[in-house]
Amino acid sequence: MSKPKQQPLRVVQITDCHLFAGTDGRLLGLCTEDSLGLVLDKVRKEQPQIDVILATGDISQDATPEAYLRFHKHLESFGAPHYWLQGNHDITLPMISTLGGRSRLSPCVIDQAGWRIIMLNSSVEHQVPGKFTPAELDFLKASLEESRDRHVMICLHHHPVPMGCKWLDTQVVRNAAEFLAIVDAYSHVRVILWGHVHQASDQMRNNVRMLSSPSTCVQFKALSDDFAIEEDLNPGYRWLHLHPDGSIETAVSRVEGVRFVVDWSVKGY
Repeated sequence: MSKPKQQPLRVVQITDCHLFAGTDGRLLGLCTEDSLGLVLDKVRKEQPQIDVILATGDISQDATPEAYLRFHKHLESFGAPHYWLQGNHDITLPMISTLGGRSRLSPCVIDQAGWRIIMLNSSVEHQVPGKFTPAELDFLKASLEESRDRHVMICLHHHPVPMGCKWLDTQVVRNAAEFLAIVDAYSHVRVILWGHVHQASDQMRNNVRMLSSPSTCVQFKALSDDFAIEEDLNPGYRWLHLHPDGSIETAVSRVEGVRFVVDWSVKGY
């Protein structure tokens, strides 16, 4: 009699929500609370079983307790454990308060179904570009050493490799070379996943899947020299199925049937 097939670890990534203290807050003219609600409605329809939800930074635009509490309430409604990491617009202390402690805020690890998910804080408070502290890199090395019997996905907010957008690539992780040198020393790393760039990408680097994901609000135009918005792509999220053999299924899903209006007079965020 054949063994029943092991189920994958089913992960949903939500990123760059840019919520405000008030529900009417707007980023580049778009109401971020409304767009997040539409994305989460789509998650409910498409993902009947979720093992883990990952919020990969810029949860709030104004780093207010009200925004974090509202976001927490949204995710709690799914009944799945959710883990957060800091983006460049976030502040750690109100996030810790909202989560009731540090255990679900980066740096932290999630061990489940033969996988280890490592959540890393690439953000420097009150600065836009990312940079890992020595303590964060030590946490990464220790977490990788302890998980050689597992497959690993590493999550951060900032992009560790260039995106081909000149303006965005000034915001890459400052010590990305040091981070990637650590990753390269461990053959059980399968995926690196990030937010920040408000656009989807999928590439391979040294046998590691490198993934970025759309924002739940405004989308940035790919391959642009200067700040630019992509008006033809709607807000969305990424889902991942992490299989016990180390293989990965993943795709981006976007809100459909709604036209989002962006304020083109704004030249930054």
